[in-house]
This record gives sequence, C-alpha cells and structure tokens, in this order.
Amino acid sequence: MDVAALVDSLERDGVGLADTAARAGLDAPVPTCPGWDVRDLLVHITGVHRWARSYVESGRSEPWSGDDEAAFFTPAGDPVDGYRTAHRELVDTLRAADPATACWTFLRAPSPLASWARRQAHETAIHRADVTLAGGGPVPAWDPAFAADGIDELLRGFFARRRGRLVADPPTSIAVVPDDADIRWLLRIRPDGRETTLGPGEADLTATGPANALYLLLWNRGDQSAVRLDGNLRALDLWKRLAHVTWD
Repeated sequence: MDVAALVDSLERDGVGLADTAARAGLDAPVPTCPGWDVRDLLVHITGVHRWARSYVESGRSEPWSGDDEAAFFTPAGDPVDGYRTAHRELVDTLRAADPATACWTFLRAPSPLASWARRQAHETAIHRADVTLAGGGPVPAWDPAFAADGIDELLRGFFARRRGRLVADPPTSIAVVPDDADIRWLLRIRPDGRETTLGPGEADLTATGPANALYLLLWNRGDQSAVRLDGNLRALDLWKRLAHVTWD
C-alpha cells in the first residue's frame, strides 16, 4: 500500500479507536492485552504516536535513549483527549512529510516515511480491535488489501529479523492463504530463526480464510474458528506462545 492510503487508514482507525475508548470507559479491561485496561492502552498508543512522529518530524538518524523514549509515554490530562491530539499530530506530520524524508526506523520498507506510515497504521488498527473487544463490540472489518499488508508487515517485517523467541526444533511451517487477496505466504520456523517466502508451498499447517480473519489471528487477536486450519495445529500453538513483536 502507498503512504497516502496507509495514512488514510491510520486516520480512520485512530478516530474509531478514540470514540470506542470513550464509550467503553477507561477502567474497562482489555481482554487481548492481559493486565491492561483502556486507560493503559491509550497511554501506550499515545506514546507510540508521539515517538513515531518525533523521528519523521526531526529526521533523527538513531533511536532515542531509554529515558528520552520514556518521556513520550508519560501520561498527562484526559487519556482520550491526549490520544486524539497525538493521533491528529501524527496524521498531519505524515501527510506533510517530504517523501524523501530520512530518519531512523526499524522495519524495512521502500522509504522511512513508508515504514512509519505502515507501522502506525497497523499499530492503530490492532489496538482499535483491542479497545473494541474491551467495549464488547464487533471488531472492525478492514479492506482485504490493508489486512494483507498487515500480514506482510508481520511475517516479512517483524519476523524477518534475527532476534526473537519464535524458533522450532523440529522445524515447522505455516502457509497463510487469504481467499480475498492475491497473495500467499509460507513461513518456515527453524531452530535458528524464521524465513517467509511469497507464493504457494507445502506446509505443516495451512490457514485459509478472509484476510481480516488471518490478520487478527496472526496478531493473536482473532478467533481461530474464523479461518480454516488444515494440518498440524502444533505450528499455531507455537505461534501463539512465541510470536511476540518488539521494535528493538
């Protein structure tokens, strides 16, 4: 997806997230983020938006130190209003940024601006799902192209990096096959890391279904009954236990 489309999605989901959080109430527990309530989630994503915007706006070429980074996550005032402000500022910054902006980022993409737009769009979509579940409502449905982009970022972005606990001995594999998007992934999980390739291939487990359902399942937010699972469920159990994303 191009930057403009990602920022449009970020804008819609951020507005939806804030509105849903206000209805759910700050003390509502977030079932998909154990130990968090809506207030905690808002503080987190407000800080993430401020953190991301700081790189695009300043052109900073290296990550912030721990203390400097923590300052972005310091709560102040009403959490819903604070989120609305941070979200609006991020959207405006991304829309106004020069496509050639150079700054630090942590996931590969055609440009730093594309990387930040993509990461913030999917960060916001997934946390909108979290807040919606906290409020007891149905999870939003995204365009299949957006959901497929989120799967791609997860598999070929986060899990293309060497770090992380997602390894398997003996090796296992998962084919991810959306039935409403023209793309396929084959994730091979090995004792020393992971590899994702595009296209069909034999796998220990094949997950088929709408891109939205697969997107949520792989982010550990979805119900596996919403997709068809053919093969050894050990691979999915491994994913649920060990597939955790971090930026560092």
